[in-house]
Amino acid sequence: MDINTKNLMKNAYRITSKKGFTALRIRVPGGHLPVRHLKTIKDIADRFGNGTVHITTRQGFEIPGIPMDKLDEVNRAVAPIIRDLEQAIGVEIDNPEKGYPAAGTRNVTACIGNRVCPFANTDTTKLAQRIEALIYPNHYHVKIAVAGCPNDCIKARMQDLGIIGMVRPVQDRDRCIGCQACVETCQNKVTGAISFDNFQVKRDPGLCIGCGECILSCPALAWYRGGKFFRLLIMGRTGKKDPRMAQTFINWLKEEPLLHIISNTYRYIDKHINKNLAKEHVGYILDRTGYKVFKKEILDKVELNPEARVAERLEFKGSPYVLH
Repeated sequence: MDINTKNLMKNAYRITSKKGFTALRIRVPGGHLPVRHLKTIKDIADRFGNGTVHITTRQGFEIPGIPMDKLDEVNRAVAPIIRDLEQAIGVEIDNPEKGYPAAGTRNVTACIGNRVCPFANTDTTKLAQRIEALIYPNHYHVKIAVAGCPNDCIKARMQDLGIIGMVRPVQDRDRCIGCQACVETCQNKVTGAISFDNFQVKRDPGLCIGCGECILSCPALAWYRGGKFFRLLIMGRTGKKDPRMAQTFINWLKEEPLLHIISNTYRYIDKHINKNLAKEHVGYILDRTGYKVFKKEILDKVELNPEARVAERLEFKGSPYVLH
């Protein structure tokens, strides 16, 4: 068969080690899937694939063993999932019967969030779906993940854009009984932002990472959630060349400016990407243009909330493969 591999990959299929066969990547924005679609995935794997699926690190499904002459049939079979998981959240896909229109920007991943987890400070699934509707379909290779709290179960620090839910703890002094449960929790498990001085509990805003552990630990309910915020981490990556952890770009960011920044990131990529390469990760673009240019363009026309704090500089520390 004469197959255009570039178009194949844009249609969310993978080039595999077995000639004449491919694998379909199914997106699951935020990692949240109505169970009725499991039957559709099973049917596609049984009818067109080799009867197996691979659960990817990006919370999607990959169906291997699909003959390349069956792509039209497979695309029609996966259309109900595209309608329910993509179009239903506002993603513009003209014809789901033709399958996925792009695969460059990877599935937006998320931890289970505050729908289930008591530590989570935000509805990660909802935010991931808002981001998916904002940025998909797109061919630029970008990885985005949403964590509900600084435990970072989704590994936001390994993403191009990693988002961590934060909460601003507010104290009701009239309810405080001075038991110091919040102090012990923060000192032992977090950053030591909570202290006890002159018979009063105090919070150091400079040390507070917005995890909410003090709120959860207080038996008198003297701490409460005073607002939802996000930490935005940027340019973490794996791969063969200079893997590294993402660094904090902005702390105490509200949701709307966060979404504006994500939109600006795609404009920045479009402006500066090396078009001579098959693909270029945004982290390498930042390395080339410099942080000053990146910051200026990413924050263009963004109305930051008063609490937001932007890093003056970033120092990335790689994890080289070569021993010294």
